[in-house]
Amino acid sequence: MGRPARILVVAPSWIGDMLMAQPLLTRLAARGAEIDVLAPDWCAPLLGRMAEVRRVIASPFRHGDFAFAARRALGRDLAGAGYDEAVVLPNSWKSALVPFFARIPKRTGFTGEARIGLLNNRHRLDKAARPQLAQRYAQLADAPGALPPQSLPRPRLLSSPAQQQASKAALGLDPAAEPTIFCPGAEYGPAKRWPARHFAELARRLAADGGPIWLLGTAKDTTVGDEIAALSGGAARNLCGRTTLEQAIDLIACARQVVSNDSGLMHVTAALDRPLVALYGSSSPTYTPPLSPRARILSLDLPCSPCFQRECPLGHLKCLEDLAPEQVLITLGDLAHAQP
Repeated sequence: MGRPARILVVAPSWIGDMLMAQPLLTRLAARGAEIDVLAPDWCAPLLGRMAEVRRVIASPFRHGDFAFAARRALGRDLAGAGYDEAVVLPNSWKSALVPFFARIPKRTGFTGEARIGLLNNRHRLDKAARPQLAQRYAQLADAPGALPPQSLPRPRLLSSPAQQQASKAALGLDPAAEPTIFCPGAEYGPAKRWPARHFAELARRLAADGGPIWLLGTAKDTTVGDEIAALSGGAARNLCGRTTLEQAIDLIACARQVVSNDSGLMHVTAALDRPLVALYGSSSPTYTPPLSPRARILSLDLPCSPCFQRECPLGHLKCLEDLAPEQVLITLGDLAHAQP
């Protein structure tokens, strides 16, 4: 019997997109493949919680970097790793360079930006047949032109009780807490962020039921976290910028419920199977929905949305301003009474 196939996956840069790629990894792993992932360093903690991933190879390239010589050098370094196939998820020309220079015999991806010479197992994208990003990534496990699978495996992240307790202890948090977690950030821009005063009002309403309310996000979200905490009268505790990604995963894993903008942490919550209310403004739940039966999507579906802009082009952000905390509270109540 021969050895398992060795596959190098060139990952996307966004945390949410990386989770949308996990159904692809699961499909490849189900065939016995050994999967290594070339990814930015900020995705490494996420990939370390995916059972399908054997090894993470740190990508030194930041978004927009061309770095032709460095990509050629990395490819040559990987040439002796014995990869049978590379699966390139980003559609850019430069993202296909490392597998090409690594001389990986089968190089799979969408045709993208004039990549005919770089990829030799090319897929064409049918957006109507595969409206979700996860479906598009998962297509790359099949032969070009194959029919889409009836269903996809869901993203799943690992978090043990011991890891959860260790993260709480490191942050000085109550080890018995089952918090409500708010994720008020969105890396893409303000048009994806529910207003701070709405989060604060929701925190005040939920505080009456008891149980802590924690705010999670990156260091960039510290200011909005402080604003929410202040407006809530102390009902919410700001942990934005205080946790590592691994700790954020573990805190979400023990959450009673989560309210999140369309963000990487929204997809983390879905992959941890926690009750989730996902708030959509400028983006589309058709393209990147939370892949969990325990998620509920709230979107006003205004005529101007989704616009996919970083800031509201009309200056009013009604898609999120008019999404009232009362609607979120009702949806959380529905979730609490739903079967797990």
